[in-house]
Amino acid sequence: MVDLERLERPESEVGALDVQALRRQFPILGERVHGKPLSYLDNAATTQKPEAVIEAVANFYRHDNANIHRGIHTLAERATAAYEAVREQVRRWIGAPSAHEVIFTRGTTESINLVAHGWAGRHLEPGDEIVLTVAEHHANLVPWQVVARRTGAVLRHAPLTEDGAIDEDAVCELVRSPRARLCAITGASNVLGHEPDLRRICAEARRHGVRTLVDGAQWVPHAPVDVGETGCDWLCFSGHKMLGPTGVGVLWGRRELLEQTEPLLTGGEMIRVVELDRATWNDVPWRFEAGTMNIAQVVGLGAAIRTLEQIGMARVQRHVRAVTGYAIERLRALGATIYGPLDPTRRCGLVAFTLPEVHPHDLAQWLDQEGIAIRAGHHCAMPLHAQLGLGSTARASFYVYNDEAEVDRLVQAIEGARAFFR
Repeated sequence: MVDLERLERPESEVGALDVQALRRQFPILGERVHGKPLSYLDNAATTQKPEAVIEAVANFYRHDNANIHRGIHTLAERATAAYEAVREQVRRWIGAPSAHEVIFTRGTTESINLVAHGWAGRHLEPGDEIVLTVAEHHANLVPWQVVARRTGAVLRHAPLTEDGAIDEDAVCELVRSPRARLCAITGASNVLGHEPDLRRICAEARRHGVRTLVDGAQWVPHAPVDVGETGCDWLCFSGHKMLGPTGVGVLWGRRELLEQTEPLLTGGEMIRVVELDRATWNDVPWRFEAGTMNIAQVVGLGAAIRTLEQIGMARVQRHVRAVTGYAIERLRALGATIYGPLDPTRRCGLVAFTLPEVHPHDLAQWLDQEGIAIRAGHHCAMPLHAQLGLGSTARASFYVYNDEAEVDRLVQAIEGARAFFR
C-alpha cells in the first residue's frame, strides 16, 4: 500500500504530493532506457503499476486462483468474494446507486460496443440522430458508425471552438434536435485534453429525452467522478489508465437501460437456463459477463482504486493539472504549437503539440534515446487530426508520479532534437 505520510510535503504545502516517495512504489520507474533514467510520459496510453497492484494480481494467482460464481469449494468461494468485492468498490468509486449497475469488461472499447450493439442497435430507428464530437477517440466513433449503418440512424458531430475546445454550445444545440436520441461524448479528449462540462451537456440532453454515454477513459483517472452528479446514462472507463492491470474495464449504466440491453457475448456464466433451442439470460450485471472473466485483473483494479483513494482524487487532479500547466508554459516558450485550451483547469493531464522543425515521429524516437517515453501519431483520433490539418502530433501525458523536473528534462531533450534536425 502507499504510505501516505511519505507522500505529503511539509505543512506549507498540505495536499501536495511527494512525487519521489510515490515513485518508489512503482518498480518500473527505476528502470533505465538506453542507459538513462526512465521518464515515462505516455500515461494517456497506459499508466504504470504500483507494487500494490502487482502484488494483488500475483497473490490472487498464488492463493485464491479459481473460477468464479459456480464453484462451491473454498477457492472458488474466495475468488468469487474477491471479484464481487471490487464491483462494490467501483460502485462507491463512481457514486453509483447499485453494484448491480457495474459491469466488468475488457476496457472502454468493449464497454462502448456493448451499449452500441446491445442497446442502440435495438432501439434506434432510421433518421434518429446520434450526437458526437469531432474530438472522439475511434473507440467512441466507429461503433456508432456501425450502428448507424445497421439502423439507418444519422451521425451529428459538434465542432471545436477557436481555442481548440469541444464546442459545448454546439453539443447542446444538437441534443435539442427532435430526432436526437443519443449523445456519446468524451469526458476528456485524448488529444486536446479538454474536459467538457458534462453536467451541462447531460442535463440538456435529459431535458430533451436524449440518452448520454460518457467515454471516461481519460477522465476517470484524473478527476473525482460521481455519476449521479454528472447525470449521464452510461459511463465507460479502463483500469489500465488508472494504475490498474490491462484487460479490465467498467461499464456503468442505469439499471432500467441495462435491462433493455442485449448481451454482446453469449455463452457460459451469462445464462440462467439453457435448452436445446433457447436460453434465458442471467440477471444484470452477470448477463453481460460471458465466459471466464479476467478475474485476477479485476482484483488488481481493486488495488488500483485503493491506491488512488489513499492519495485522494482531488490531490491527483491538482497535481496533474499543475504539471500539465507547467508543461504548456515551457513548451510554448520553445515555440511549440499546443492543441486544446491552454488553461490547465479545463483539461486532463496531457499536452499534444507540434514543432516546426521536427516531425512528431522523429521527436519521439529522439526522446526515446534520451530515456523519455512520449507518444507520436494520430492517437486513434484521425478525424480530429484531419480537422486540425495534421497527420500526427507529439503527446506528453502526465500522472501522479510525474513532476516539473521531468518536464524540464523533456524540454531540454526537445532542444537537443531541434538543434539536430534544424
